[in-house]
Amino acid sequence: MSTKTTTPTTHLPQVTEPRNPGIPLDMQWVRSVQANTSAIERRAATLPGRRSVKKEWQAAWLLRAITCIDLTTLSGDDTADRVRRLCAKARQPVRQELLDAMGMGPVTTGAICVYHDMIGPAVDALAGSGIPVAAVSTGFPAGLSPFHLRVAEIGESVKAGAAEIDIVISRRHVLSGNWQALYEEIQTFRAACGDAHMKAILATGELGTLRNVARASVVAMMGGADFIKTSTGKESVNATLPVSLVMIRMIREYYARTGYRIGYKPAGGISKAKDALVYLALMKDELGDLWLRPDLFRFGASSLLGDIERQLEHHVTGAYSAGYRHAIG
Repeated sequence: MSTKTTTPTTHLPQVTEPRNPGIPLDMQWVRSVQANTSAIERRAATLPGRRSVKKEWQAAWLLRAITCIDLTTLSGDDTADRVRRLCAKARQPVRQELLDAMGMGPVTTGAICVYHDMIGPAVDALAGSGIPVAAVSTGFPAGLSPFHLRVAEIGESVKAGAAEIDIVISRRHVLSGNWQALYEEIQTFRAACGDAHMKAILATGELGTLRNVARASVVAMMGGADFIKTSTGKESVNATLPVSLVMIRMIREYYARTGYRIGYKPAGGISKAKDALVYLALMKDELGDLWLRPDLFRFGASSLLGDIERQLEHHVTGAYSAGYRHAIG
């Protein structure tokens, strides 16, 4: 990454992107999408060594990564108190003395992501912060509940105050090549979201091939997705660089054909600051600087934030601290 600013900016001018309204299902386009797996894997294998940033420039990129994190708790034992603590961390993800030492103003995460029942506590805890609440929906994580209930769940989450909805697709539509059914499903989910932005989770670890990932990405965007997202974080294989490269290039192709910018969210398995830098470099190389903003790029992660804060403390003090000093909530 070549950007070198001595006073990195995390709060950038607001860019108003027109929402993707979707387009009619183009089966000729869908069938034309292929994926050269060996070439994709070779390219992905080179990514960690292609960019190296150090010192203040690395700190700047890590601060940018924080602004793109969907700070997430999706556990069966979630409580309102846990969510409130997570929201406090979203408001102040880096200790103030570290920000002061770097000459930085306020920094917040991109969003808080929770189950439906935790939307209320999250909305209350984030009031006035400008940080949106995202809710997982549509029978997350498997997406196998009755269809009318999945649609109703979206409406209930929007009514409760969720500004973003992370939906899960029916994997069987992809595995059976029923692209019409997938398209109609996503269109219905998008209509139920209303003004709330919709992130379509493809569960790429369960789609079998990179070609299926590429085609599912295109159909999701045709159906009106605002973001495409790799995983629920509950699959055995979550975000990977080959999958990310495929999805990002589909985003690039969709923008070239339609003029609509679609966001990207890798989720699951991204826990180290060095991994965040690789993903940021990939976005910059493939899509450009505009996609390095929280309205077009998010990490689905929580433990990532702790490691980033630890790296920032090392940048300021020259010493690594124990991980327990950077609790998430």
